[in-house]
This record gives sequence, structure tokens and C-alpha cells, in this order.
Amino acid sequence: MLTASKLMLQGQGLAPVLLKRAATIELDWDVRQKSRFDGTDSQGRQLGVFLPRGTLVRGGDVLVAEDGSLVRVLAAPQPVLVITHCSAHGTPFDLVRAAYHLGNRHVPIELKPDHLKIEPDHVLADMLRAMHLIVRKDSLAFEPEGGAYQAQAHGHGAGHDHREHHHAHGHAHGHGHDHGHHDH
Repeated sequence: MLTASKLMLQGQGLAPVLLKRAATIELDWDVRQKSRFDGTDSQGRQLGVFLPRGTLVRGGDVLVAEDGSLVRVLAAPQPVLVITHCSAHGTPFDLVRAAYHLGNRHVPIELKPDHLKIEPDHVLADMLRAMHLIVRKDSLAFEPEGGAYQAQAHGHGAGHDHREHHHAHGHAHGHGHDHGHHDH
């Protein structure tokens, strides 16, 4: 098994021709938020990935294997709920309100100018439909916002000062109050 312990964000600094030639690996969101996982790349090689704890892997990022070979990560299509506003009864602001309510529940959300994406959850789907939003099932790549998770992930080693900076401005404080966590 080939091991990879280095990640190049969006393949920055690599020649486009190298990226084009690189093997690929399709990973869904569940796997891409783990720092240790196994997979098989497009050339059939078994890959053992060992990244710094808290690393989020995005579609377009490039894993560097121990032998120097590159493996470009593709965000695998997975079941998602696509949320759009109802043009007959609502406005795009309804999406802002929905993002607020979902964020309060610490739900990972992919934010787009004209829609939101979340992982399937029938309780949340019912809540959103009650807010006059259109919710449809699809199978698409899922790239949720980094948000607080991203700030924590970058809070190791050299990024530690960055995290302290957040604390000074009160952005990354712990939430002592109940956000309405319910077991679904």
C-alpha cells in the first residue's frame, strides 16, 4: 500500500500538465473530513492517507504519495438535499433565513448564491418545506462551508496564532447555550 501524508490545497504550485496526468480518487464528504483513510485511485493503487488531524480534503486538492506521485481528489456524488426558494411565494432571502436556522443546528451546509445543499435529513426537510422552501433529493458533490471547523483545523502548529486571533474577536467561542439538538 502506498501512503500519502501531504496535501496540496487545490494543487497550487503544480504545473497543469502534472495535474492532468495525475491519478484521481473519488471520495465523499464523510471520508474527506477524516484525516486517516484508505482508498483506491484511478490506477488501481491502494492508498493509505495520513493527514494532520482536523484536515478537511476538498475536491481539487492533491494528495502527494511517498513515492512523489500525485493523486487528485474528486468530490464523489452523494445523496444531498438541494434547497431553493419558491419564486411564486418567496424571495432569495428565504435561503438566508434557512442557512441561519441550519447553522444554528450545526448542520454542514454548502452555500451557493441560488441554493443550499445539506445531507439528507427528513426532519430538516420538513422544517424547510414549512418555511416555503423547495427541497429536492439529488446525487451531487457536497462541499460544505468550512466555518468553525476550518478555523479549528488550521489551529495546529503554525496556524495557532491565527486561532488566537479569532478568540480575540470572539468568533470561535464555545456555545454554552442549547441550539435545539434533537436525536433524529
